[in-house]
Amino acid sequence: MVMETQNLRRDFIKKMTAASIAASATTIPLTSFLSSCTPRFPKIPATADTVILLWMAGGMAHTETFDPKAYVPYKKGVESKRVLSTFPKVPTVVDGLDFSQGLASIGGVMDKGAIIHSYKSADLGHILHTRHQYHWHTCYEPPQSVQAPHIGAWIAKELGPANPVIPPFIAMGQRFTVGEAEELKAFHSAGFLGSEFGPFLIPDPSGGLDSVRPPQGMSLKRFEARFKLYKELANQNKIMEAGSDYQRESLMRSMEQSYRLLHSPEAKVFDLSQEPKEVYDTYNTGRFGLGCLMAKRLAMNGARFISVSTEYEPFLGWDTHENGHTRTVKMKELIDRPIAQLIIDLEKSGHLDRTLIILASEFSRDAIMEGRPGELVQDQVDQPDIIENEKFYGMHRHFTNGSSILMWGGGIKKGLVYGKTADERPCASIENPVVIDQVHQTIYHALGIPPETHYTIEGRPFYTTPDGMGKPVLDLFG
Repeated sequence: MVMETQNLRRDFIKKMTAASIAASATTIPLTSFLSSCTPRFPKIPATADTVILLWMAGGMAHTETFDPKAYVPYKKGVESKRVLSTFPKVPTVVDGLDFSQGLASIGGVMDKGAIIHSYKSADLGHILHTRHQYHWHTCYEPPQSVQAPHIGAWIAKELGPANPVIPPFIAMGQRFTVGEAEELKAFHSAGFLGSEFGPFLIPDPSGGLDSVRPPQGMSLKRFEARFKLYKELANQNKIMEAGSDYQRESLMRSMEQSYRLLHSPEAKVFDLSQEPKEVYDTYNTGRFGLGCLMAKRLAMNGARFISVSTEYEPFLGWDTHENGHTRTVKMKELIDRPIAQLIIDLEKSGHLDRTLIILASEFSRDAIMEGRPGELVQDQVDQPDIIENEKFYGMHRHFTNGSSILMWGGGIKKGLVYGKTADERPCASIENPVVIDQVHQTIYHALGIPPETHYTIEGRPFYTTPDGMGKPVLDLFG
């Protein structure tokens, strides 16, 4: 099983790398390489200007978090099939809405947002986290003949910078020195839209200011000299020899943006040491919590799309293939306080109304079911029928037929509960199911980006959602 999974991952890397090269190597003229369509309908009135994605990387079990089922406490000899939730329910501020224990702070701000209980991940065959993450972030199933842009890149391209100095698309918390790094890089990309719309990466928000400084040990004078040389080489087409004019020009604009930020006083927005100690300490549950603090500062200073990840690293974080209960306890401690504080602070500053905040994960988890009923996928975890060791207590297997997505601000109804999952296994979506193209088009709808938006690439239209068929979930809007 391990060898098969590794082969699938290697195949995925090869295909995505090939797509990336194809996207950058196109040599047709700029005017035909990237041509915008004219929307058939008037522009949608926007209810949001900024998006913050709080990414629960690794598969957050809905029955253990925001959609709890019957609680079965641990004891030796308990039957696995009885275990639906390993946490008791606790009430939120919304009547009839319960969360699982450990998420009381987020539960306390649900009167300011909405929850989707019925998100269904796609059936992509053998379940790999990075395949599903690619699908969630781009809305396209991998592999593609061209590299699909990340949703943040689409937003940066369509809306442009709200602040000409602050990068419009910023991604925090995910390192690319961990397992499956190449697969993670595959969707952290602007693809054919060009480098200027790609993510400004901050692996560790506690050192965010370092991201806008020259590398350690390099003087500003030396950095400027290297920057000048790099520009000259790029202009002479000696860096991207296979790249199109459009991609090369986009790279140059990206470099200019970075250079402006380096010399701008607005770079201080990346300096968390400017926050009062009590505020810093409230957010500081680790890199994710500080990412939420940075996201607040960026949203208030003109960023368009900001993602904060708990980070995907195989078998860590939400990737709970063993010790599911104890690991989930720790993950809740990581996210609960800073997410709630982010909502509270943006509301107090007057920014929440125009900032759409989303909490999501690539899929859910279950102790028994792998994938969804009737879907022939390989079990990736052994689960004994009788639990004699606490490491088997919790949700270990990938479950794709039901999951929770939370939303706040940006025109979203307050206190809304949308969709429903079954109370018994399999705890699947049974009312108002939502799929990824609906999620994406709901976000675009809030930002005023019409569903017809597309660009012609390699002679065919490439839409924000496949074939431009994504439909927003209008019931989510107030």
